[in-house]
Formats: sequence, structure tokens, C-alpha cells
Amino acid sequence: MSQLQDKFGRRFHYLRMSVTDVCNFKCTYCLPDGYRPDGRAQFLGLNEIENLVGAFSDVGTQKIRITGGEPTMRKDFTDIIRVVADNDKIKTIATTTNGYRLEKNAKEWYDAGLRRINVSIDSLDPRMFYQITGQNKFDEVMRGVDAALEAGFERVKINAVLLKGLNDKDLPRFLHWIKNTPIDLRFIELMETGLGHDYFKAHHLAGADIRTSLVEDGWSLDTPAVDDGPAQNFSRDDHKGRIGLIMPYDNHFCASCNRLRVSAKGKLHLCLFTENGVDLRDLLQHQDQRAELVERLHGQLAAKKETHFLHDGITGVTQHLASIGG
Repeated sequence: MSQLQDKFGRRFHYLRMSVTDVCNFKCTYCLPDGYRPDGRAQFLGLNEIENLVGAFSDVGTQKIRITGGEPTMRKDFTDIIRVVADNDKIKTIATTTNGYRLEKNAKEWYDAGLRRINVSIDSLDPRMFYQITGQNKFDEVMRGVDAALEAGFERVKINAVLLKGLNDKDLPRFLHWIKNTPIDLRFIELMETGLGHDYFKAHHLAGADIRTSLVEDGWSLDTPAVDDGPAQNFSRDDHKGRIGLIMPYDNHFCASCNRLRVSAKGKLHLCLFTENGVDLRDLLQHQDQRAELVERLHGQLAAKKETHFLHDGITGVTQHLASIGG
């Protein structure tokens, strides 16, 4: 079957698959009031996930990132990894986690087939970590990172949203950490969501300013890898770790888009900032629905926009990034 491609020639081989909206952290830029269940449809089950992965693998998807919410809140998280790993067309299985279960489960998840892991750590100051996340789990999460390195993951990345007036002073501390530690730091520029204008105005730190600071400090822009997508990666000969910048306000951010999203309740989102998802769940019940599901995926790609329109102040109605695996 043909590769998913939009009318702008972008090809999509990367799926961010949310498996839950639930999260036990209360990060100020995402879920400041904590997770609030809506009591409606249940999250995708293992059979639905298997059928979803099968359909996407048939149209060229080679990388799947299991996201949330906090995906490891699912009691069957290890089983989800195995379901994805059982599909031999999927070459890379990754997850993004806040790390609260990582110390105890890193080896189990690796053995199940997980190979790449992103851990959200917005500050290396335990007090600021608590202020941003609402959880006093800094030491526990850091031990989890060590456990992931020991387990043998292909790549361990640290996600940090740099926030003006909060953790923006942490940059030197982060750089010192990766001097002798082989991890990738991913600095994510704060994005404005539909209900976060005041927070965005108070704490937005331009990614371009971070990029300028890195270049002045001797960091060099790496040649993009096939699966880098919109990330800009930097390295230095005297550091074991790398730095990646996710800058959604960069003029060319959307040009290299290579990913699609499916929510924990089975809705396809063509962009992080799309207002409405397209329901796929009715076609996830049986394997013999595969052809119809693939046809729906191809049909929806024709509607994908060229850009997210953040530059025009259009943020959509996404209330928090956790809802569609941001």
C-alpha cells in the first residue's frame, strides 16, 4: 500500500499514539489544575491498538511513539509495547514519560521492545522541578534516567520546556550535565494553546534566542537525520550529549513535518493544533476493516494544512497538550 503523503509532498512515517489522557503530574504549561476525567469513552484497548498499528504500518509508518497523558499510568503499558513490537514493519518504538515509573521498569520495558525514551525534566533544581510539575519526584526521576541508560536504550532524551522567569537560568546546568553523559537534551519552545494566552505571554522564551546562545558557545548544527523531523540538533566535540531545539515559531518548522497523531480515544489529528480529530475507532474493531481504515487515512491527508498558523495567532482550541499526545 502507498505511503501516507499530503498535497505538499510531505511523507509521514512517524505516529504519535496516545494511550491515555491521565497524568499524575500538574505541569504549569500543560495541566496546571491536574487531570480531570470527563467520564466519556474509554481509552483504546489492546485489540484496537493492534489494528491501528497494523493499518499505519501498511501505509509506511516505521516509528511509533507511545504517548499520553502519562502513558505509563496504563497498567498494561508493557503489553502495549509488546503489541507494537510484534509488528515487524515498525522499526522504532519510543515513548515519552515523566519518569515516575522508570527506575523500577526500565529493563522490563526494554525487554518488551521499547528502544527509545524521552523523559520530561524541566529543571535540574529540585525546588523548581516541584514548582513546575507539582510533584516532589526529582530524585526518583533522575534515578530513572540512570536506569534507562543502564538498560541499554538506543537513545535517551530529556525534554525540557524552557520558561522565562522560571527555569530559564537552568541552561548552563543542563549543558554541564551532558558534558559527560550520553543523552540528548530537547529544549522545547513554549507553545500557546487555546486557553493559555496569559501564561504564554509571561513565560514564552524564543527558541531562536537559545539557538543564538548555543552557536556563540561553540555548538554546531548537525546534518538532519531522516527521522529528525522539525528538530534542529547541535553537538560539540567536547560533550558526549547533544542538544535538540523544537521551535514551532521558526518560519520553516512545518516544512519537514513527518508525524501524525492519534488520541487515546481513537481520533486522528493531522496537527497538534487541529481543532477537531477524525474518528477512527469505528474501523479499529476487526482486522477485516483494514482496507477501509487505510482508505480513510489517505483521504484525510488531503485536508492537512501547510502550516499550524501559530505565526498568525491561531492556536486552535486545544486546552492542554496532553489531550492529543503533545
